[in-house]
Amino acid sequence: MPTIDIEGHQFEVDGDGFLRDPWVWNDEVARLLATTDGTGALTDDHWAVVKFIRDHWEEHDLAPMVRKICQHTGLRLKQIYELFPMGPAKGACRIAGLPKPDGCV
Repeated sequence: MPTIDIEGHQFEVDGDGFLRDPWVWNDEVARLLATTDGTGALTDDHWAVVKFIRDHWEEHDLAPMVRKICQHTGLRLKQIYELFPMGPAKGACRIAGLPKPDGCV
C-alpha cells in the first residue's frame, strides 16, 4: 500500500493520493494534504468548502455535487477552481479526506 510522508506524518493513500482510511482525517491532516498539491495555506473559503464536503460525505456517504458546494458556500465555480487548483473532486475532496469520488479521473 503506498504511503506519503508530509512533514514527518505518514498516511496510507491510494494511487491518486486519496486517504485509504478517511477516519484518520482531521483539520491538521487537511492542512498537510493542502501543502502537497499547490493549494497552499487554507483560508476561510477553503475551510467552508472542505467542511461542507466532509459533512455531506459523513451524512450521505458520497461527495456532494459541485452545484451544491457552490450553493452552500456562495462561491462561484471559478472561485472553487482558484481555491483548489486540482478541482473540487480531485483537490477539495482529497483535502477533505474522502475516498476518491466516483467519476473522478
